[in-house]
Amino acid sequence: MNQPLILIIEDEESLRRFLVPTLISQHYQVLCAATATEGLALARSHNPDLVLLDLGLPDRDGMTVLKELRTWSRKPVLILSARNQERDKVRALDQGADDYLAKPFGAGELLARIRVALRHTHLLDVPEPVLEGGALRIDLAGREVSREGRAIKLTALEYRLLEALARRNGKVATHRQLLADVWGPGGEGNTHYLRIYMAMLRKKLEADPTRPRHFITEPNVGYRLNLEAPRD
Repeated sequence: MNQPLILIIEDEESLRRFLVPTLISQHYQVLCAATATEGLALARSHNPDLVLLDLGLPDRDGMTVLKELRTWSRKPVLILSARNQERDKVRALDQGADDYLAKPFGAGELLARIRVALRHTHLLDVPEPVLEGGALRIDLAGREVSREGRAIKLTALEYRLLEALARRNGKVATHRQLLADVWGPGGEGNTHYLRIYMAMLRKKLEADPTRPRHFITEPNVGYRLNLEAPRD
């Protein structure tokens, strides 16, 4: 059986003692590093399927490690950090992190985020996937969207926003990333566009737009498409 390899770059020994058996119990292979230097060396020599990266490393800031990883690897990077300020989350996500978990976190949440990140990696190998979850079906190849089997007509901008979220299914997409994807570089300061068009998507695709289950707001950061929600 192909067991994904996860690299932990974390200087806190007690957290490593928690992470290693938790991951092994789920049949992941695990490598550990306590410094940025050791972590980058292991990343280059083993090319892990996913990296769990702490921002507060003793020899280098985790953001610099993330930048270096992104110069040669597209594999998922999940940030683990006690820094819970929104600007740190946004900065990490804009620089290429796939997700962000603030310490302390539970094993269930961590494992769910890992599954989403690894699944998204597999989707990258499928040029135009069909995504399904709950009552929604999104066919990126056919540019077709349906809810409970009924076709839903979207405007061009609504579809572009949906597609930008779908291609990051389960991952946080920051305001900046979505604005760049949908409106181009000139639209990056217009976050009110996102609020308007997200409301339109929720109205068309959520059973109850006031209690969204698929189009999740990450406060002050961005949005996340959740197709793992149960059927409406």
